[in-house]
Amino acid sequence: MTRGAPRSKKDRNRQQRGVPSREAILDYIAENPDMAGKREIARAFGIKGAAKIDLKAMLKEMAEEGLIERRGKRLSRPGDLPRVTVLDIVTRDREGGLLARPATFDGDDDKAPVVHMRRQKAGETAAGIGSRVLARVERSDGVYHGRIIKVLEKQRRAALGILRIGENEARIEPISRKQEELVISTDALGDAKDGDLVEVEPLASSSRYGLKRGKVRQVVGSAITEQAASMIAIHANDIPHIFPDAALAEAGAAKPLALKGKDNAAETHEDWRDLPLITIDPADAKDHDDAIHAMADPDTEGGYIVTVAIADVSYYVRPGSAMDREAEKRGNSVYFPDRVVPMLPERISNDLCSLREEEDRPSLAVRMWFDREGRKVRHSFHRIVMRSHAKLAYVEAQAAIDGQPNDKCRPLLDTILKPLWEGYDCLRRGRNARGPLELDLPERKILLKEDGTVDRVIVPDRLDAHKLVEEFMIQANVAAAEALEAKHQALIYRIHDSPSLDKLETLREFLSSLNLSLSRAGNLRAEHFNGILSAVEGGENEELVNQVVLRSQSQAEYSPDNIGHFGLNLRKYAHFTSPIRRYADLIVHRALVKALGLGPGGITAEEEKNLDAVAADISMTERRAMAAERETKDRLIAGFLSERIGERFNGRINGVTKAGLFVTLNDTGAEGFIPISKISDEYYVYDAATQSLIGDKSGLAYQIGMDVEVRLAEAAPVAGALRFDMLSEGKPVGGLPRSRRTGHASRGSRSFGPGSGPKRGGGKAHNRKHRGRSGRK
Repeated sequence: MTRGAPRSKKDRNRQQRGVPSREAILDYIAENPDMAGKREIARAFGIKGAAKIDLKAMLKEMAEEGLIERRGKRLSRPGDLPRVTVLDIVTRDREGGLLARPATFDGDDDKAPVVHMRRQKAGETAAGIGSRVLARVERSDGVYHGRIIKVLEKQRRAALGILRIGENEARIEPISRKQEELVISTDALGDAKDGDLVEVEPLASSSRYGLKRGKVRQVVGSAITEQAASMIAIHANDIPHIFPDAALAEAGAAKPLALKGKDNAAETHEDWRDLPLITIDPADAKDHDDAIHAMADPDTEGGYIVTVAIADVSYYVRPGSAMDREAEKRGNSVYFPDRVVPMLPERISNDLCSLREEEDRPSLAVRMWFDREGRKVRHSFHRIVMRSHAKLAYVEAQAAIDGQPNDKCRPLLDTILKPLWEGYDCLRRGRNARGPLELDLPERKILLKEDGTVDRVIVPDRLDAHKLVEEFMIQANVAAAEALEAKHQALIYRIHDSPSLDKLETLREFLSSLNLSLSRAGNLRAEHFNGILSAVEGGENEELVNQVVLRSQSQAEYSPDNIGHFGLNLRKYAHFTSPIRRYADLIVHRALVKALGLGPGGITAEEEKNLDAVAADISMTERRAMAAERETKDRLIAGFLSERIGERFNGRINGVTKAGLFVTLNDTGAEGFIPISKISDEYYVYDAATQSLIGDKSGLAYQIGMDVEVRLAEAAPVAGALRFDMLSEGKPVGGLPRSRRTGHASRGSRSFGPGSGPKRGGGKAHNRKHRGRSGRK
């Protein structure tokens, strides 16, 4: 049977009623990637009336069979490239044209589609083999063609590596597989010593043959310090960390906003300095980009008025300026344990746009009215001048509410802090009714010594103060998206798709091993996952199930096309609250300024035209930052444990593959690997349904979630890698219910899905990033 042939009598009947064949639908989707929703297909084939129901059923069947997949409201064929994507140019064709492959591809890299790049015109940004580009992709007659929007990577001037000194010359041992090895002559070493982590500049005079030569530009120091670990991550992930002179000059020339004199801002900014807005941040925060206030609504019994004021970065950073170009390139700030690579120069992020205590600052504020059930009734945006009446840390604000106010909080308690918490109680009722995904995962924080090495690892308390600020920020983000949609203004949304079918199936197989099941019925929502989380709350599998549910979720990203936010269970959501550290928020601020007529600094027509490219770009930079932050923590922990080789540790298996086991240590959260050959002398079989490795003779298994004792065998600080030896014996699996083998719920198992399972209250937090307000949601 061919792909387009009717698969059944039902398909033949559908075609008689005007529904196209499967092959025709697949061809249309391939040729019209921007117009491949259900409505567009119906319009293209002239489908009307009852035939639309047939089309909907056919599309659902095709999705279940893996012929198509959903990307928001659009349909695509598995393996098809997005309209705007990141490509690596890998070679040339016979005519000299550039050929590229996707930078990331969900599958075998050898099967990644080839994109034929259109020839570049004179004056366009040059790209060649080895370049990484953001491109607009089209498919015609089964062949992909790409047009370069911008070059994302250029050859770096400096490389980072470990210095290895020989008799006549030295070499740089790369810290990344993407780097080349360099040769350093002994007169170009400077003060560097064998084993130092160094930054090296390749020499222009290097020969075309053999290894390239270079000279040491900077000695970073020991590879186990925070500075070294973060510099490795910066270089390995190509994170821009040096501001161009033009951007620094712009920042240096910027002046504070004034309500008097020739720079009078009174025409564009309302004077809200008497409103007692306050900032609540981590105790070590250097920039403060949001301030909050709450009061009972005098016109609505039980209702509250919440105000969120955000630093008006758009007042200082105008479209097309040097600071704007660099901010777009960086996409976001990157946070390491003891340093930040900021998106904007410190003159802006830590000074003019930081909402400092008792200093006048320009802000973009939203005032929101909530009824007694925590439902937002209306909102209004204002461009204001504000003055923070207090700078508080989460811990001291929480202590004041808990009955232990310090001298600073005592005079604020009744007039400012208690109304904030009462407002949060109101909003929390709305959050609980909405039912967002309530993952509860501990976030470990690394504390450093003065020399930059690890002192200890802690799990900070999750306070109501954190949740209060987070919920206020979420509602402000919703208001921004709603305000822009109401004005038909183009914007960048923060979107989060529902889990893919294959991830859901993997999750169901795992849950079945715990006698839990997730319904296969359609229209799964976040609250159905909350039912599973509630079932394991307080038990030995709580953290494990939270981790597995998290892994089943799609990754949130930015897009000018709205599909809603699955995790937060919100239909309209945009990032508005952190323009100091996220470019997406700056775009949203500019859109609001233009749409609401709030003065200069609004979004331009050129920016609106390129929103799809900007969204794809900053989604990439966000993933890059997350990778760098994670790698830095891994390197620091590996360095911390490198002096404890041979010691025993307690941990838990958090991943099982055909190659071996991943184990997370209980005390530090460090993750290491146990190769399958190092478990025991037995041969092990991987069982995907139970996520286990099972001994072929003993029948004993090592399963995800199992508590084990391991010995640290190796630690590689530069790579951030640990290897363990297994000390614990496996556990028998012969008595497991059939559900653990098949993925079907056994008798007595609990099922969660549409129409079943309890809702989980708002006590746990979906976001675990305290510094980021609404984090990376």
